[in-house]
Amino acid sequence: MAVVTLDRLTKIYDRGHAPAADAVSLEVRHGEFMVLLGPSGCGKTTTLRMIAGLESISSGTLSIDGRLVNQVPAKDRDIAMVFQSYALYPHMSVEDNLAFGLRRRSVPRAEIERRVKTVAGTLGLSGLLDRKPHSLSGGQRQRVALGRAIVRDPKVFLFDEPLSNLDAALRVSTRGEIGKLHRRLGATMIYVTHDQVEAMTLGQRICIMNGGKVVQVGPPLEVYKRPANTFVAAFLGNPPMNLLPATVTGDSGGLALKLGEVTFVLPAWGAPRLPAGTALTLGIRPESIAEHPRHGAAFASVEAEVVQVEPLGAETIIATRLAGIEHDVMARIGADPDVEVGSKCTLSFDLAAAHLFDASGAAIARET
Repeated sequence: MAVVTLDRLTKIYDRGHAPAADAVSLEVRHGEFMVLLGPSGCGKTTTLRMIAGLESISSGTLSIDGRLVNQVPAKDRDIAMVFQSYALYPHMSVEDNLAFGLRRRSVPRAEIERRVKTVAGTLGLSGLLDRKPHSLSGGQRQRVALGRAIVRDPKVFLFDEPLSNLDAALRVSTRGEIGKLHRRLGATMIYVTHDQVEAMTLGQRICIMNGGKVVQVGPPLEVYKRPANTFVAAFLGNPPMNLLPATVTGDSGGLALKLGEVTFVLPAWGAPRLPAGTALTLGIRPESIAEHPRHGAAFASVEAEVVQVEPLGAETIIATRLAGIEHDVMARIGADPDVEVGSKCTLSFDLAAAHLFDASGAAIARET
């Protein structure tokens, strides 16, 4: 296991262009499964490649177990990387692919055989050792790529979107295998993905990146429930959080907001005091909206028109239009809703689950 410390790690490819990774600071703990999450071009893969030694570092420092490795070649960092493309040798058998790295390091033959046998048994590859990659399924190839990393017993495992080439069913099963693998090995793992489901289900902590910068780091549910800004709020969740323009109309016994043509009071929102006329963004998750009236100070009822219905079996996603609101409002409701496109309904917002963001997009803390 190892601690990986990034201190203002920066990568600039061309002078005058924005950094691909911009002062990234992060500490990955012993045995932690850290996920770097963000949209394409956010800098997550560049950061991973700097950790691996596949990209030079423009500025900042990278340490593994307290050892500065900025100038250490990739082969000497004791890191194993699993790529999106599998990167298997097509002319070699599964067994030879697993053993190749160990042979290059002059590991004794008996030890190579022991490690290959152990890893093959762990990943369900024992019956495939004589086969070539072209005769394997996508999931099997990915397991061989995983096995080639595991067999080296490195300090740190790096994963660069390893599931993106798999179909939906294989993605789910292989994701489960990676999670089990981490629990079994207890190794330090850093995993890059743009898929929020992978991040939420695999990561012990997730690091959300945007524009080359770290936006928020924390346990998945913590980040989901308390996003630092509107980018995180909109990026996590499917459908994402509804972000609706609102205006402060007063502050007496709670924060009074005007949303479209409706005014309501957010209870227990005592800090900071915001003057009337302040423009805000109200955030509310689709699962915090019900399609029928709910009474009490913790709920706000809003009339809406249903513009889209998406039945998913166990639940239904509906898109609605509120008077005075330009964007559709998404709600996650029951499996058998009594709504159809064009019908009117009364949405109930759970104000206890609401979020507020200021003009810059930063979250406004609720008084606790």
